[in-house]
Amino acid sequence: MTERILPWHNGGELSPLLDTLRDIVGPAHVLTDPSSMQGYVTDWTGRWAGSAVAVVRPASTAEVSSVAAVCFDAHVPITPQGGNTGLVGGGTPHPGSILLSTRRLDHLESIDPVGRTIAAGAGVTVARADQAAAEYGLRFAVDLASKESATLGGIVATNAGGSRMIRFGDTRSQLLGIEAVLADGAVLSRWNPLVKDNIGYDLPGLLAGSEGTLAVITKVLMKLATPAADASVFLAGVATVDDALRLHELISRNGLIVEAAELMTANGVDLVCRHTAVGSPFDTQFPFYALFEVSAHRAAEDSLVEILAAGADLVEDVAIERRPARRLWQLRESHTETMGRESSTPVIKLDLSIPLGSMSSFVRDVESAFARRYPAVRPIMFGHFVDGNIHINVLDAPPADVEQITDAVFAMVAAHNGSISSESGIGRAKNQWVHLGRTALDVGIMRSIKSAMDPRHILNPGVLFPALGKPNSPPNW
Repeated sequence: MTERILPWHNGGELSPLLDTLRDIVGPAHVLTDPSSMQGYVTDWTGRWAGSAVAVVRPASTAEVSSVAAVCFDAHVPITPQGGNTGLVGGGTPHPGSILLSTRRLDHLESIDPVGRTIAAGAGVTVARADQAAAEYGLRFAVDLASKESATLGGIVATNAGGSRMIRFGDTRSQLLGIEAVLADGAVLSRWNPLVKDNIGYDLPGLLAGSEGTLAVITKVLMKLATPAADASVFLAGVATVDDALRLHELISRNGLIVEAAELMTANGVDLVCRHTAVGSPFDTQFPFYALFEVSAHRAAEDSLVEILAAGADLVEDVAIERRPARRLWQLRESHTETMGRESSTPVIKLDLSIPLGSMSSFVRDVESAFARRYPAVRPIMFGHFVDGNIHINVLDAPPADVEQITDAVFAMVAAHNGSISSESGIGRAKNQWVHLGRTALDVGIMRSIKSAMDPRHILNPGVLFPALGKPNSPPNW
């Protein structure tokens, strides 16, 4: 491809570039007015904001390809964005970039009820995919609190987990095929519904979790799951994290299938109860609350009562409902909304994972460290704990202390042999801490892959990769 530098790139006007983009996607879908762009350049948490030359909204893979080719010729960065529901600033535009929104790539192409697959544009939301699957008695297996806004392209780009990862795996494990546009506009299509297809490198798997740094995902082919015919949800008040983990082991060893498992702390549940109509689950408050959805080959509720009776030493109190058990699930799913409403500053959201054997000591260390160093802030923890995932949310943190707080939490994660990113990616928020989980050689190989697929480094600059230079030394709390 012949390199062509547009006049504005050398100090000229923006008009030639914008006119070309309007010709590709239509004038109504090139936004340059600041008020129209606001919802795209600022993330929903309020912590991340950027600036863009324009927001461009293509409606097809062909249009994405043309937009990418124009930007490649002009050396203009592209920030891909799905539903803008991320937690780490991965979809927040780099200054001077084109923000490429995939929301109009919302064609739900087909569902194969025999092969149990769904083919859909990157802009289709998780909720819509699940609703379409339900018409065939199936379900979309990635389940997120943000499913009404989160898009299929976005969850693939971040390799999202969600509440049912323990049952069905992460997004990468659901992905069969992908269509994506490379930095120069070339279209990669690896599209095969086969579960077993072992020819060379797994390119769809490589793009899953790449956070828009290797290509712009435009279409996905994903597995669908068969939902359990009978399921129950129970909330158990427990004294310790270890008791919650032992309860999970007891359930699994006795033949119940764990569809989802969540852990919450007393302060988080209290916050939800004060801000919603869900009501306190028990007359007594407990240090931790374990929420399980379980299924079985025979009546799940009958099996569950027997198993919980056998594990009475682990459970302080319990409430059981048949699925969907919206009241019990609301206790967990309302955490994010109520924390945002309660905190005086944007909530620090740290998604991480810890080995199960270290989880109890990690939670104690975090609680102790905050009480000692930052008694005025409020850390609230919850997560899909049986896969090691913990979300640490810090309320009322002074903006000047955000980086130091993050530094210290990640130091504790590293000390417990955990990961600084469990299911939300690295984005802009965590790139300076990548050295805590990846060696220099590892990062070097990733940089080589990036250079091979994006030679001009115009796709989502500033995301995922740490700045070259000496890494930070986390403080010792």
